[in-house]
Order: sequence, then C-alpha cells, then structure tokens
Amino acid sequence: MSTAPAPVPRAPFGRTGHTSSRVIFGAAALAALNDEQAAPLLALVERFGINHLDTAASYGGSELRLGRWLAGRRSELFLATKTGERTAMGARAELERSLERLGVDHVDLVQLHNLVEQDEWETAHGPGGALEALLAAREEGLTRFIGVTGHGLRIAGMHRRSLARHDYDSVLLPYNWVLLRDDSYRRDVEALLETCAERGVAVQTIKSVARRRWSGGIDGHLSWYEPIAEPAALERSVRWVLADPHLFVNSTSEPSLLAAFLEAASGGGPVPDDDELAADATRLGIEPLFDGRDLERI
Repeated sequence: MSTAPAPVPRAPFGRTGHTSSRVIFGAAALAALNDEQAAPLLALVERFGINHLDTAASYGGSELRLGRWLAGRRSELFLATKTGERTAMGARAELERSLERLGVDHVDLVQLHNLVEQDEWETAHGPGGALEALLAAREEGLTRFIGVTGHGLRIAGMHRRSLARHDYDSVLLPYNWVLLRDDSYRRDVEALLETCAERGVAVQTIKSVARRRWSGGIDGHLSWYEPIAEPAALERSVRWVLADPHLFVNSTSEPSLLAAFLEAASGGGPVPDDDELAADATRLGIEPLFDGRDLERI
C-alpha cells in the first residue's frame, strides 16, 4: 500500500484572510491538454492538498479544463485568473469570459497580467483603464481581490510603482537563485518584498525551476522555457524559494514535472546553500531567462 504524501504546507495569503498552500497550482500546465491528459495533474493537486489555483484568460484551454473539474469543489479552493487587457471595456469582457469558461459566479483574485510596459501601465491605471473595470467587478462581487503580475527584470520596480498607485492585494514575479545574482534585480526585489511585508501584500513567485531558454525555440514544448528536470536540483530550487516564509511559488507549466515539484515542496529538508545552487547552475548550464530587453512580454 502506498503512503499518502505529506500535504504541501500552508500560510496566510497576504491580508486576504485565506490560508493558501504555499505551492499554487499554475494551471498554464493545462493549456494544451485535453480532459483525459489533465486528469492526472488535477489528481496530484488533490493528493498534495493544493487549495489555490492560478490560471489566465490567455492560457489556452486551461480555464475550460479547470471549469469541468471545479464542479462540487469551488468552495474549497482559492481561484485566481488574469486579464491581459488594458482598457476597462476589454478587461470587463475578458473577466466575464473567464467566469463563463470556469463555470463560476466569481473568482477570488483577478490579476492584471504582465503589466510591465510604461504605455500599458498608464492605460491600465488611467481613466477607462482595466483597473477601473476590476474595481467595479469587485464591487459587484465578481472578484474578491485584485492583483498584478509580470515577467522580466523590470517587473519588481514596476510592481512598486503599481503599489504606489493602487493598494493591490498580490503581486507575482520571477524569482530564482540565478535571477537574483543580478544585483539590480535583487535590489528591486528586496525593496518590493519590504513594501509587501509592510502592507500585507501576498507575493507569488514564478520560474523557480527555470533552467534556460529552449535552444531551438519553444515549438513542440509545453513550457516556453526549459525547466530543471534533474530531481535533486529541482528539489533544491523549490526549497530555496520556500525557505522565505513570506513567499508562495507557482508550479511549473511543464506537466511532467508537477509530481516532483509537489514532492519537493511537501518533503521538507534543509535549505540549500549558495555553493550547492552554484554547483547546480554550473553543472546544468542554468542561465537567467531575462536580460532586461528580450522576453519581457512573455
């Protein structure tokens, strides 16, 4: 008889009042799957006690996959989605479409997706902008909370600007050992984390197990970046992020690695030190995904 795994630890998700699993299921992993292929991943979500799901309007069929699975489970789960629209009209339409695809009357969190470019930032926060629509949706009960997400080396600084403009409930940004070797990015991240701690803003991290960009492009791959597949190195990468009790980590979009990712988060163990992580980076050729120019919009 197999032994059930230890559930992934939980912690307060910022000031929302929800105690979330510290691994958030990144439902981008469902984007290109059918229901039959998605079923084993969703079984893992249940098996490891994951109670926080993150999807987006732009994640292919992800919302549809989740919608069929959510029936009878909605009250047990914190459900988040995202809109990439920058105008009020576009964001409202996309949120309504997400609710329909998910088969729910509200989400717990809706996030402005990858808000990093200056012109888009101004539009989203200005009159007739996406934030305006999300605030109205919150008043109507279509969402409980509002967050902001992003990619690239500029996003930590842009998140601080966003928090200065509006009191967002959560942020999401890339965070791994190799990325934080960049002094400028690390300073921006540290300043952002300080602001979030002061204001009770939940911090979600992504790209924790990113190895590098695909050498031949993303065609034929389910994840746009090459993940760390070596079990020991993947485990160290996940445990390094979770060593900070204030952080949540979104699971990888590579479906084949979900079980290993959840096992790493649930198993405990010592926090890896810099020497171990540096050795992993050298041995596996782990490289930063971002350089401040390319792929900022991914």
